[in-house]
Amino acid sequence: MKRIKTIEEWRTVRESSKKQSVLLFKMSLTCFSSLSAKKELHKLVTDLPLYVIVVQTDQAVSKAIESDLNVRHESPQLLIVKAQKATWQATHYHIKESLVRDAIEMYS
Repeated sequence: MKRIKTIEEWRTVRESSKKQSVLLFKMSLTCFSSLSAKKELHKLVTDLPLYVIVVQTDQAVSKAIESDLNVRHESPQLLIVKAQKATWQATHYHIKESLVRDAIEMYS
């Protein structure tokens, strides 16, 4: 998991989704469901790049993602971004390794 800390980094990641889908994980460091979701993502085996946004410290990035992708912010939230668009999302306890794996096959 690589952390996105700036809007410029987000724009680069979004641009890269034209060539390969990416996973974006928005999380809170103080939220139990975020920590559970993070554990699930550590089980995930995929070739897709996985990026994390910490919403407490990287709020501007989180808001830019919400605006650019037209997806309402939640935390935790996992997005598949393909060709600069969100093609799938899950929030809270729906971020499970098996569901994410299936979503990658269908939406990336």
